[in-house]
Amino acid sequence: MIAAKICLLAGWQVSKPKIIGIKSILAIPYLWENFSAMRYEAINPNLFRLNRKRFARLMKPKSIAIFHSNDQMPRNGDQYYPFRQNSDLFYLSGLDQPEAVVVLFPDCVKDGFQEVAFIKKSNAHIAVWEGHKYTKEEATAISGIEKVYWLDDMDDVLHELILLANRIYLNSNENDRYKSDVLSRDIRYAKGIQQKYPTHKYHRAQPILKKLAMIKSETEIELLQQACDITDNAFRRVLSFTRPGVREYEVEAEIIHEFIRSGANGHGYPPIIAAGANSCILHYDVNDQVCKEGDVLLMDFGAEYANYSADLSRTIPVSGRFTKRQRAVYNAVLKVMKEAITMLVPGTTLEDYHKEVGKLMESELLALKLITKHDIEKQDPKWPAYKKYFMHGTSHHLGLDVHDLCDRYAPIQAGMVFTCEPGIYIPDEGFGIRLEDDILVTDEGPFNLMANIPIEVEEIEEIMNTAETGVIS
Repeated sequence: MIAAKICLLAGWQVSKPKIIGIKSILAIPYLWENFSAMRYEAINPNLFRLNRKRFARLMKPKSIAIFHSNDQMPRNGDQYYPFRQNSDLFYLSGLDQPEAVVVLFPDCVKDGFQEVAFIKKSNAHIAVWEGHKYTKEEATAISGIEKVYWLDDMDDVLHELILLANRIYLNSNENDRYKSDVLSRDIRYAKGIQQKYPTHKYHRAQPILKKLAMIKSETEIELLQQACDITDNAFRRVLSFTRPGVREYEVEAEIIHEFIRSGANGHGYPPIIAAGANSCILHYDVNDQVCKEGDVLLMDFGAEYANYSADLSRTIPVSGRFTKRQRAVYNAVLKVMKEAITMLVPGTTLEDYHKEVGKLMESELLALKLITKHDIEKQDPKWPAYKKYFMHGTSHHLGLDVHDLCDRYAPIQAGMVFTCEPGIYIPDEGFGIRLEDDILVTDEGPFNLMANIPIEVEEIEEIMNTAETGVIS
């Protein structure tokens, strides 16, 4: 029922074969009965077919686009960090293992080469030491790409295709907050191909991907809902576990336990488990302090399911009851959040939205006596008085990345998914409060993907004081 309701709100057409629940949307019977490379259930390859078709429509004539998987990042010795697929390659193919390449050439005159994938060829040694790798048939079943070659053949096959094209789209990380001295596989390839084919015209793939990724399809919303539901289970587990004397990392352990046993990849981003004064540190992630009686515990975490990330913030009383002051600040943040969610509607710009949320927060801080009218009168317009206690933005796009691909200056549209996360941080009083839900924008109004996750003071206190504390199986 949840799937049908979401689709109707977003204005999508719903028919029985298309939407009858998460299992039926995601599970594909053929081939996957005996093979699944990931924890999550198989995703209908029509999602990736649709994404490629949408990308191809925006390509210039006689163009070829090339996308690479992420590197396996070295950790130390002969060890690697856990692999996480390049979000852009996954968006276009669903292929979720290293050393994969996807090529799109919609105008290719050579029959059958409009879409091509290249994957690593396995052998007996790899099978013993690393385990199963995709066969060509499996890669086709996952991605919907019919033409699949081994990576060893890529240079010869791609050389011919490039010579048939006039333009080449190359990919890179164009998140406007991304900074790294480490060159990605996409960037290394871009440097080499421009030397090899200097007379072709080159274009950026990211502007197209940003435009597409902001609007989520039916299946993407289902995957995000699954991530939110797993996050819900983890939060309820934490409510039953938290008590004075536990360490922040013990709470983190309860969260990851629930994530892994529910089929999530793990965390969508490093979790923040911040007790007491740590709750005033926005990106605190040490998670090693004791949760003390009278503290609040601010948590910011989200499950990653099928590479789609939830993003939740909740603040709870370690002792099971908020103090009068903590409750007042909590309810002020909750009031701002509820009103901010109503403004996530088509046509609004994020700039205007954040200004209006700032006005809401200003009013609440006045009521809490944290700022005065005099503070407001003398404030710097570039850094209003409320920013002393609420210094971050309220919302960001959410999807395959927790800070998802987006054009932050584009008007809000139906099908976009945003976080809504106001907060008030009071270092002088030793605590901060942040609350956050994930919101789908629809033509009928905002739809809260986390509506079932406890957030009211009374509900949180009731669960904490009726649950048996301790380790849960």
